[in-house]
Amino acid sequence: MSGNPDVDAFIATRLLPEQQEIAGVLRELVAEQAPELQEVISSGSPAWKGRTVVAIISHSKTHLTFAFSRGADFEDPHGLLEGVGKKTRHVKIKKVAAIDRDALRDYVAQAVRLDG
Repeated sequence: MSGNPDVDAFIATRLLPEQQEIAGVLRELVAEQAPELQEVISSGSPAWKGRTVVAIISHSKTHLTFAFSRGADFEDPHGLLEGVGKKTRHVKIKKVAAIDRDALRDYVAQAVRLDG
């Protein structure tokens, strides 16, 4: 995956192997769906930035969280978004096989539209 070397290093050194694989899929999805977004490290985690940070990955021992800064404004026909705050919504991902690529593409597209 060619992207930001800082993000490459974060994924290689801070994530478990299964999480590295999940992060790789997320990076591919964002690169394909929103090539205009810049891959950055924000608040100590891999993120994607347009005018503002639109999405960020955080990790725990059991899963990755793919969070959208304006997720509360999304339409969610997929029913995957979690969270109760005023702005952010997220999807928890435990296994690569569980990734709903179509839903995530839709969320990324909505994030980009809201950022524009």
